[in-house]
Amino acid sequence: VQLQASGGGLVQPGGSLRLSCAVSASIRSINDMGWYRQSPGKQRELVATVARGGRTMYADSVKGRFTISRDNAKNTVYLQMSSPKPEDTAVYYCNARWGSVELWGQGTQVTVSS
Repeated sequence: VQLQASGGGLVQPGGSLRLSCAVSASIRSINDMGWYRQSPGKQRELVATVARGGRTMYADSVKGRFTISRDNAKNTVYLQMSSPKPEDTAVYYCNARWGSVELWGQGTQVTVSS
């Protein structure tokens, strides 16, 4: 199973950007799909997760601005970033977790700057 993240790039503060994570297998049985991020000199941190049943969880820093969703028919997880801030600049990684298995995508760079 492979995870392919895409959609990163340069976005202005207050703009919007949507990240996608395409999974090479069905995600219907994957318990948790999520997005993490890492900026230079910092540890990787949780951004948001969505469970198989649709329950979502967000880091306090992105609540009300970012929305995570999963499309089981397309085997894809999305992160809609609204009103991004410069401090959201980071490499964003998608993550899949089920049972004892945990997989990571390759990361996509998001830069928030005017």
